[in-house]
Amino acid sequence: MSRLRLSGGPVGRLLAQTSVFGLAALLATCASPRQTASYSHSPAMVAMYAPVETEPHRVPAVAVNRVDSRYLRQEVATPAHIRAAPGTIVVDPTNRFLYLVEAGGKSMRYGIGVGKAGFSWTGTAVIKDKQEWPKWFPPKEMQARDFRARWYADGMEGGLKNPLGARALYLYVGDKDTLYRLHGTSEQASIGRAVSSGCIRLFNQDVIDLYNRVPIGTKVIVLGPQQPLPGDDNAPVQVGAATNPAANSI
Repeated sequence: MSRLRLSGGPVGRLLAQTSVFGLAALLATCASPRQTASYSHSPAMVAMYAPVETEPHRVPAVAVNRVDSRYLRQEVATPAHIRAAPGTIVVDPTNRFLYLVEAGGKSMRYGIGVGKAGFSWTGTAVIKDKQEWPKWFPPKEMQARDFRARWYADGMEGGLKNPLGARALYLYVGDKDTLYRLHGTSEQASIGRAVSSGCIRLFNQDVIDLYNRVPIGTKVIVLGPQQPLPGDDNAPVQVGAATNPAANSI
């Protein structure tokens, strides 16, 4: 069987280049992220997720035009299935929301990313530590199952590549650290999804807001599985491709 040779002469080189570029284009097409919906929000909402220039590390804007308004910070009527005193944080993993319960039947609601199946956590805890741009120490269990976490066995300094983001709130049961956190993330695509190893992720702008609202000692309730809220199909929200391998592990 004859073989087509592409190396030799201008024509051969041209065919070779065409073949390589054609393959690259095909692979790029196959690897392209799926098309996502585009949303229109008020100028006030867009401004709420603008870049934060006053931090030690500049926080990029959230691409709010790619985020369903459900997952953007807003004051709402406290849902009937949430019965908690004002000042309590209630995490609803099923519907991908975190509520800071307020007085008068209202709550501040934030969109979140939650734990993957098998790593989700439920229960009642208390915030016993709060840190800005925290250092990340992957737990030994995480290092055992994810070789990427072992790169940071001695800790990863705070910054945009750090999977804990701009803020972290540390959850304890009694004096025992649960190893679960409420924390920020630069992986905007994870909000509205079940992708972490159990921790609760918020947009960096949102975790900064929450951090400023709640003191150490705040009670946190993480609800178990339940029916989605009416009108909420719980569809994942795609904001962009994940770029930090360490962030996919927490």
